[in-house]
Amino acid sequence: MTIRNEATADPSERPEHILVGLSSAPSNAKIVQTAAKMARAFHASFTALYIQTPSSEGMSEQDKKRLQSNVRLAEASGAAVATVCGDDVPFQLAEYARLSGVTKIVLGRTAAKHKKFFGTPTLTDRLIALAPDIDIYIIPDGAADLNEQRKRLFERKPALSTLKDLAVSIAILALTSVIGFLFSRLGFTEANIITVYILGVLVTSVATNSKLCWGFSSVASVLVFNFLFTTPKFTLLAYDKGYPVTFLVMLIASLIAGSLAAKMKDQAKQASKAAYRTKILLDSNRLLQGAKTQSEILDVTAKQLKKLLQRDIVICAAEGDKLTTMRPDCLSPDEGFALSERERELALWVFQANKPSDLSSLAPLSRCAFFPIGTGEKVYGTIGVRVDERSIDSFENSLLLSIVGECTLALESNYNAKEKESAAILAENEQLRANLLRAISHDLRTPLTAISGNANNLMASGETLDEETKRQMYADIYDDSLWLIDLVENLLSVTRLEEGKMNLNPTAELVDEVVAEALKHVHGKKDEHTITVCHEDEWLLAKMDARLIVQVIVNLVDNAIKYTPPGSEITIETKRQGDKAVIRIADNGNGIPDEAKPHVFDLFYTGANAVADSRRSLGLGLALCKSILHVHGGTIALSDNSPKGAVFTFTLPISEVTIHE
Repeated sequence: MTIRNEATADPSERPEHILVGLSSAPSNAKIVQTAAKMARAFHASFTALYIQTPSSEGMSEQDKKRLQSNVRLAEASGAAVATVCGDDVPFQLAEYARLSGVTKIVLGRTAAKHKKFFGTPTLTDRLIALAPDIDIYIIPDGAADLNEQRKRLFERKPALSTLKDLAVSIAILALTSVIGFLFSRLGFTEANIITVYILGVLVTSVATNSKLCWGFSSVASVLVFNFLFTTPKFTLLAYDKGYPVTFLVMLIASLIAGSLAAKMKDQAKQASKAAYRTKILLDSNRLLQGAKTQSEILDVTAKQLKKLLQRDIVICAAEGDKLTTMRPDCLSPDEGFALSERERELALWVFQANKPSDLSSLAPLSRCAFFPIGTGEKVYGTIGVRVDERSIDSFENSLLLSIVGECTLALESNYNAKEKESAAILAENEQLRANLLRAISHDLRTPLTAISGNANNLMASGETLDEETKRQMYADIYDDSLWLIDLVENLLSVTRLEEGKMNLNPTAELVDEVVAEALKHVHGKKDEHTITVCHEDEWLLAKMDARLIVQVIVNLVDNAIKYTPPGSEITIETKRQGDKAVIRIADNGNGIPDEAKPHVFDLFYTGANAVADSRRSLGLGLALCKSILHVHGGTIALSDNSPKGAVFTFTLPISEVTIHE
């Protein structure tokens, strides 16, 4: 049956969107299948909506399983499943349909036929009034619902729970009677006593979980009031003609008050639960954004799901094509809980298929329902939720999928950040390699050209050249060769330090001897400069690899020679300062510009200073010095000399000599 609403809005202008209601009714499967066929026929969007009402809390396990089956059927049929909370089903349906742009609603006949007290409109009538521009389709299938209603008619609730609620109701009724008797002794009117009994009905509806109890309390309050406080007392008779009306009004007021109180209680419980779940979702989003590693993200997800569902959680993280189980002890009170072999197979199946375990034939063999963590392209693992004690309802399933989705986004963001960082490091390495090749190709050309040119001249016309010219050419070849050797040594040292392959052999060495050895290896035009060495402590011992520290001193002195004019003074000072040996190399040249100081220790930084022999530095020397001193546990710093020039100061750990007598 189709009820078509002709409204001002033209449905042809909107894309088709079909909404079907989900429930635990046996006929709901047929309704979902019919709605799915309609969606395919109209090429429409398809949504399945479950409205969780206060009565959903008392749903039996069989109804929960049937509801989950209907939810899975809707998902398998291509529907987007949504869950909302509320006690007004037609209003929730109409409001969701309005916000989602639904054009057609599919319902079952049972829901459409259901009426409330006093002939109020049916669900369909209210839905038409609330959503006049939406077509409503009623699917007839009453046989299954009739059997279900007959079964529920004879279904018995737990006797112990009912007896407990009845005992509470009787106790409240007795207390209100005592208060009423006290009011009567004090001369209060019967209206005050009636108010006390109505208050007792309200308290009963709040304190008990059964509608039978506040209904019983309403009827019993009228009878007890008649028995105790109307003339003739201690009988169920009444002489006053107005008492029947009083009793009727009291009964109706008690029933209405009890019904409203029970409904408010259910709504308060539902609101409290919704607020708690909302807080869990917000906390999950905040904590996942703060998590930095995959392990932290999965740990946060497991803890939040534990809070939300109050169930054991098992996380299986992906390691290549395999899964590694992660279950922090704080997540499960059952220390003996562990995945069986079949459950591990199920988790692996979910990981490989990227589908929830509910769709797998292995699901009945597992105590856990498994959900994949990932997108369509990449799966990061699975989350297992223990369901052997009670099944997951539709609303819990929606919240679970929301948190798993947040977890997936956090893992995706973390993965992308790592990929971006790796790409940045790779790009930086490529840039360094390109800079190195560019610098080498440019700066090796000058000394190699000079060496080959001088060698060619000596071979071609060596007999005709005078001795002075030959010695100058030999000296030029020798200087250029030494420069190339220093360059290669620096390159090899930088490479070894960057790769962590430099073998460090620290021993206790006299600083003055290391400085003297370094000065023997200083090349270039050192005779054109005045080099002064001053040792404050001649027996200063430092822990070092002498070969590497010699290279540091050579590089610093060579820099001072290269970048200062002939005749400049270079001073090397050593002293002890606390537990450090301090070596200070100063010159009185032109100094280093302020804008270049922060970069002088960067790899491949050469600055704008010109060198007298027209060779550009590759920017390796100072970077190498910094790396060598770093592995020694020392430091290096640049400062200005007074009145002019630059000072390089580096430190090394002091080494004490133990004398054994």
